[in-house]
Amino acid sequence: MIPAILLLSAVTLERLGELWLARRNTAALLANGAYEAAPEHYPLIVALHALWLAGLWGLGWAAPLRPGWVAVFLVSQAGRIWVLSTLGRRWTTRIIVVPGAPLVASGPYRFVTHPNYLVVIGEIAVLPLCFGLPWYALAFSLANLAVLWVRVRAENATFGVAAAASGDPARDPAGEIEHL
Repeated sequence: MIPAILLLSAVTLERLGELWLARRNTAALLANGAYEAAPEHYPLIVALHALWLAGLWGLGWAAPLRPGWVAVFLVSQAGRIWVLSTLGRRWTTRIIVVPGAPLVASGPYRFVTHPNYLVVIGEIAVLPLCFGLPWYALAFSLANLAVLWVRVRAENATFGVAAAASGDPARDPAGEIEHL
């Protein structure tokens, strides 16, 4: 019981810290001339992640942990840290357009367009498996994929329009800002 509570507590504190960081970064970006694009789906993302975590607390707090899945989850956190450190002050949970900012092409962005979403996909699936909840992992993975389909389309449309407006397709004014 205690290991499950410790893991859930750590994930909850991490998510709360990320929300604080995202709000701070968003406010700073907006204060410096950035703007938010496609905010309509954001409440859905927040609701999905809140339900996912609340459900894990309800179902997993007393479950024995599966060490192999915990190891996979911890590796995914290294990916999260890599994304956050690469984006720095440009990281936020909303789609924030920074006019004229170059495309982030370092860190994991050298390899994939949306590395943070790969981390989130992994987390949504793997954390429930740490508690022996494969049906929960499947249900929330499907819901997450639906939400990410909307989110990635919105980001790609925003980035494409902003890049076309700048006249330089090698630039990404939105700066690949993502994650919840």
